[in-house]
Amino acid sequence: MKYFNNVLETIGNTPLVKINRIARDIPGLVLAKIESTNPGNSIKDRMALKMIEDAERDGRLKPGGTIIEGTSGNTGMGLAIAAVIKGYKCIFTSTDKQSKEKFDALRAFGAEVIVCPTNVDPEDPRSYYSVSSRLVKEVPNSWKANQYDNPSNAQAHYETTGPEIWEQTGGTITDLVVGVGTGGTICGVARYLKEKNSSIRIWGIDTYGSVFKKYKETGIFDKNEIYPYITEGIGEDFLPENVDFSLIDHFEKVTDKDAALMTRRIAREEGIFAGNSAGSAMAGLMQLKDRFNQNSVVVVIFHDHGTRYLGKMFNDEWMRDRGFLQEEKKTARDLIAGHLEHPLVTIGSGELVSHAIDKMKKFNISQIPVVKDGLMVGFVDETQLYQCIVEDRSRVEDRIENVMGPALPVVHEHDTLESISARMNRDVPAVIVQLANGKKHIITKYDVIGALR
Repeated sequence: MKYFNNVLETIGNTPLVKINRIARDIPGLVLAKIESTNPGNSIKDRMALKMIEDAERDGRLKPGGTIIEGTSGNTGMGLAIAAVIKGYKCIFTSTDKQSKEKFDALRAFGAEVIVCPTNVDPEDPRSYYSVSSRLVKEVPNSWKANQYDNPSNAQAHYETTGPEIWEQTGGTITDLVVGVGTGGTICGVARYLKEKNSSIRIWGIDTYGSVFKKYKETGIFDKNEIYPYITEGIGEDFLPENVDFSLIDHFEKVTDKDAALMTRRIAREEGIFAGNSAGSAMAGLMQLKDRFNQNSVVVVIFHDHGTRYLGKMFNDEWMRDRGFLQEEKKTARDLIAGHLEHPLVTIGSGELVSHAIDKMKKFNISQIPVVKDGLMVGFVDETQLYQCIVEDRSRVEDRIENVMGPALPVVHEHDTLESISARMNRDVPAVIVQLANGKKHIITKYDVIGALR
């Protein structure tokens, strides 16, 4: 028999997976460290357990105690799972910018969650930092994990994540790309990897509204850099002690929009349901693609699971409300995509009405452009032919040029659906599409209706 004694023993040993489609323009090999396979579906399980065990060891966390922490959700999940196994209570403070799914998940493990405003300074008594600090003074037998400044955070990754990456890449890793929040992941892994090979480059992914990049480059803590942002899990408006800037070679900022769109791409193009910080990391990697070569072995940390963001980055309405999701406008070429391989059926102006009827039956179509000397000079449709024959059955032998209507409007392949539909009315049931290669196709009202479904 082979089994684990409890779920905490399943933490770590997460897979390394090649990124194929998204990274096709990046030279070298790009690998994702999929941390969502941890029991709490995030990399934070590693440091949550380490912080608790170290606090137990030195007596800061006592039996039956209460764990208090300010968390965006993932650290709280790791702490909550460990608390269930070890018999502790949990109280977590978080910000109102975090997804509802994260709070619901924490409460599922019996934790109490206090939601605090995002747009206040860390020193403000309403901030989730300040509220957690106040609670640890008020709640008897409590301990604050303090992930931002607790050295056990970075140490967990020095002891587990770093060695795993080194072993999984056979020591060939050249670059590490990580979103930076508390700093524990990137600095713990970086410290281990640089001890193995000092030439390994560490790329920290930051967000606009965070202070990290400018502080790294100038040594200036600029409050003007601070403003609200949507991206979760990375960036800060203060300097956590776990962020060792000497270990990080470069910070790359990524916009909220680029991070959100890339989060969706990871699922749709790689089949990996990862969270917002993975989207930031991959977007940052794409911005840095010129820094790599054919010998590069790049590891990107995918911190958590996409289920944390179902109400946000994976919700079309939420994305549209923030201007992140631009609806692609369909063009004439999109409308004829289903029959591009079929040649346009036409009829000569000197042919007979009976010939047009035969062609409509043969090709199962309802209108035919009329040509003369290679030019479109008119069209006939089933309505015209019906009226013609009902009025005088002998007209089946009449020439097409005597019953045809005006030539159909011509549009170009990049014209939008809106402009095409505006050209159609009761008397104009179709338009002709002129392709760049000189070929022509027809767009009917049925094609437009199908595109609007």
